[in-house]
Amino acid sequence: MTAHRLDGAALAADLRGRVAAEVARLGTAGIRPGLAVVLVGDDPASAVYVGSKKRQTVEVGMRSIDHVLPASTSEDDLLDLVRTLNGDPEVDGILVQLPLPPHIDSARVLVAIDPDKDVDGFHPVNAGRLATGMAGLVPCTPQGCVRLAKAALPDLAGLEAVVLGRSNIVGKPVAQLLLAESCTVTVAHSRTRDLPAVCRRADILIAAVGRPEMVRGDWIKPGAVVIDVGINRVPDPAGGKGRLVGDVLFAEASQVAAAITPVPGGVGPMTIACLLANTLQAACARRGLPAPGI
Repeated sequence: MTAHRLDGAALAADLRGRVAAEVARLGTAGIRPGLAVVLVGDDPASAVYVGSKKRQTVEVGMRSIDHVLPASTSEDDLLDLVRTLNGDPEVDGILVQLPLPPHIDSARVLVAIDPDKDVDGFHPVNAGRLATGMAGLVPCTPQGCVRLAKAALPDLAGLEAVVLGRSNIVGKPVAQLLLAESCTVTVAHSRTRDLPAVCRRADILIAAVGRPEMVRGDWIKPGAVVIDVGINRVPDPAGGKGRLVGDVLFAEASQVAAAITPVPGGVGPMTIACLLANTLQAACARRGLPAPGI
């Protein structure tokens, strides 16, 4: 069989449309959510990513508040900016783009963000809320992974999920989200014994290890749903700048799985859409309004 391609771009467009409708509804009450994005330095990939966030923020009707700082910015100056944004009533969400220059302690900066404005969902308070089942802001890429899985399997309860990778950014939070959906969850990693056999147990396989095309077709359970988080640039045999591939060997896995995300065009588009959803959620929570049903 050939797997159904889970179109992250289409799902992200649908989510952005629902966010835009809620933002328009808030606008009738004089409320316009604001997202502040802080970019330090001149990393080209970060600049492109921030540009996409700004464009999509404006497209859904939100206020985009941008702070572009030189790479020489001190850690104290960046922390001062974060504290100012924490206290700014026009700002509902704060995102400090990573990576930061080497002389800045990223962990210290992320902890300084008000947890209720932490739309990346990286603050330890939000990690704790997720782990204990409390309402909070959930990391965007893990949230996108689960939305994609539910597009293929609306009811995840009772299914066996394997998360390949244990990072704080993807692996751990996506495992918590899958537990909240009543999945039976295994977190696999570099020390896991007989990794292919563990992956073959999965009804839902989330691959997030950052190793190009590591997961082969014979690692996949027939009929499984495969969510590939990896974005790896590898040499292009035809020359040029190379090509993007995931952590899963798509050509093989798509012959075994029931549904699979492509790279690019799978998880990636969902990350920004979920960021916008988080900003909307934060805006409503700060004003004591019901959470948007998106």
